[in-house]
Amino acid sequence: MKSTPRCASSSSPGTNRAPYMSRWPRGSNISTRRSQSMLSRTQRRFSRIVRPSGAGAPLTVDMHKTCYGEYCGKPVLALNGTTEIYGDCGICPRGQTIDHSKICRQCLESPELYDWLFLGFMAMLPLILHWFFIEWYSGKKSSSALFQHITALFECTVASLATLLVSEPIGYLQLNSCRVQKLSDWYTMLYNPSPDYVKTLHCTHEAVYPLYTIVFIYYAFSLVLMMILRPLLIKKIACGLGKSDRFKSIYAALYFFPILTVIQAVGGGLLYYAFPYIILVLSLITLAVYMSASEIESFKDLLVRKKRLVVLFSHWVIHVYGIISISRVDTFEKDLPLLALVPGPTLFYLLTAKFTDPSRIRLEEGSGH
Repeated sequence: MKSTPRCASSSSPGTNRAPYMSRWPRGSNISTRRSQSMLSRTQRRFSRIVRPSGAGAPLTVDMHKTCYGEYCGKPVLALNGTTEIYGDCGICPRGQTIDHSKICRQCLESPELYDWLFLGFMAMLPLILHWFFIEWYSGKKSSSALFQHITALFECTVASLATLLVSEPIGYLQLNSCRVQKLSDWYTMLYNPSPDYVKTLHCTHEAVYPLYTIVFIYYAFSLVLMMILRPLLIKKIACGLGKSDRFKSIYAALYFFPILTVIQAVGGGLLYYAFPYIILVLSLITLAVYMSASEIESFKDLLVRKKRLVVLFSHWVIHVYGIISISRVDTFEKDLPLLALVPGPTLFYLLTAKFTDPSRIRLEEGSGH
């Protein structure tokens, strides 16, 4: 029998390759493998793995392009089985913010203690201003000041409760919020990207929901309640005041409410981080001004009127509020001894007031000459 001769291509070394591989140069195979490797890395980078709720269920990979900008995200349009279907990259709906994968997620967390303290600070500002202008325009002998103070407190309390009830979850005295990560979360309008340097992609949304807009809602409720209740009360009980002085506290509110609104709109993020220190500084200044204007120079002068004690204890409560806001929850136990320093400024003022009396200084200067 004759043996079948082998093909030259199969016997020759280095020629045993697939037919389609013989058409291309050797280097092109390396380039193909590199391209496939780069493609797989890109797919892993821009893919999202969605795990269904059932235990042991397989994972589903949904491909989507990344979003431009720091606050642009893709809203979740529907859930197809275990895969989320996303919309176009853009602005997140109200009550949502982006996660680490640039997907718009619903804000379902509860506010931290610091967030509640910030909202309390913004709620106290109108109340304190109401009390200040009521006291300023009511006169020393007017008996209507107390009723106006109580009415202002009632207005702000009802406004705060109404604000909580109309916020998510609606009908409950609770709040759903998103965590504040950094200062830029308050100013998303400054981070709208321009991918082609021509057209701007607008992705402005409330990343700190609802800490930004809830303050405006509260101010609106407070203003409406004041316009309904305060004129009726003043018309009945403020008979001791002249017609031009009766409504001056209301006129003052019509000025400071727009001012507070602008401050929140422009400097809300700055106030969020600085309000504990603002509370401490302003409370110390106002306490010193009040004690100086009331000519309180000793403990006896402080105990003459109950009103002075009320003002003093109110400032002490504000001091405590500021200290708790600064310490936060994680270091509150370490900073708890600082609360013992709350009466310190008052004691310092009473002990040193006699040395700063202008009449005594003039008397000493006259005796020296």
